[in-house]
Amino acid sequence: MGDAEVRALDGVNLEIEQGTYAAIMGPSGSGKTTFLDILGCLSRPTKGTYYLKGQPVSTYSEAQLAKLRNEEMGFVFQNFNLLPRSTALANVELPMLYDGVPRKERIRRATEALVAVGLGERLDHRPNELSGGQRQRVAIARALVNKPSIVFADEPTGNLDTKSGQSILQLFDELNATGHTIVMVTHERDVAEHARRIITFRDGNILNDERGAKKDGVWQYA
Repeated sequence: MGDAEVRALDGVNLEIEQGTYAAIMGPSGSGKTTFLDILGCLSRPTKGTYYLKGQPVSTYSEAQLAKLRNEEMGFVFQNFNLLPRSTALANVELPMLYDGVPRKERIRRATEALVAVGLGERLDHRPNELSGGQRQRVAIARALVNKPSIVFADEPTGNLDTKSGQSILQLFDELNATGHTIVMVTHERDVAEHARRIITFRDGNILNDERGAKKDGVWQYA
């Protein structure tokens, strides 16, 4: 910006293992959203290398990146990003539509995904007929419908009341227990403490990298 250079991320060196549940914390402008965008192949780093499953992402074309995002990654956003005039079922079908999956198979898999998140009786409801927690569950079903290995969540409980937020975090706990890698951005420490690892950013650098261990049923970090 003019003569000033701002590094959203400044020499970050980090490995996230398969099956990890990691929370990314930090104040606004700390670099956490940029970090999530790079992990999700939505942005490319200006310097350095990002390896995904051992492969340098810089070698992928835009078409390959799009395919990678659709097949290997699921995205959950704070604002749900649902199509307002489409039913829950149609919203969940969307990633498969881009992938050329036949209609009958799309309906089967979308229905299965919605049942898995507890919305089997809401298939034909539009977003304005659902609560905030239910809309986020539709978004999670959409993120999972192509059976991704990684789920990226950007403030997934930010627009929810406490009860709905807790139900979404419980769903993430269950997803991680079945082997999904989850990387979640949050401002809230109590939300982050559902993860097994808490990485805190400040001014584009990693300030803390805490690993959790359960003691007497409570997660503790060091």
